[in-house]
Amino acid sequence: MIFNSHSPKETQKIAADLAHKIIKTKKGAVVALEGELGAGKTTFIQGFAKALGIKSKIKSPTFVLMKKYKVPGGTSNLYHLDCYRIGDHKDLKILELKEIFSESHDIILIEWAERAKEILPKKHVTIHIDHIDKKTRKLLITND
Repeated sequence: MIFNSHSPKETQKIAADLAHKIIKTKKGAVVALEGELGAGKTTFIQGFAKALGIKSKIKSPTFVLMKKYKVPGGTSNLYHLDCYRIGDHKDLKILELKEIFSESHDIILIEWAERAKEILPKKHVTIHIDHIDKKTRKLLITND
């Protein structure tokens, strides 16, 4: 699916719609976000988390690599990873991602996922965000 967004609010609405679809499945998901610096990956994740009822301020975990948020009203967690500073997928082993991926009820959102392709599970959603101009973004969402 292709979406055009003309504002951060629109990007967050697209993210919220995806979050609601994933929640309806009552299963977890891995969502791989790709795009250049400033494309809107963190903005997307903010909208996604808000739709799940997460009240915490969502910032990119560039220096801590991963943040975990409890999804209200359930047993699942939202994991937010940022692979921007990852030099090699082997650097991700310290995060024990295979264990996290195996939790069928958790949702994992990964910024800069192109740097971690080797560790992504076969079944995941990819969101590629293109920075068209100052306000416009093109989002390509695919199920891999």
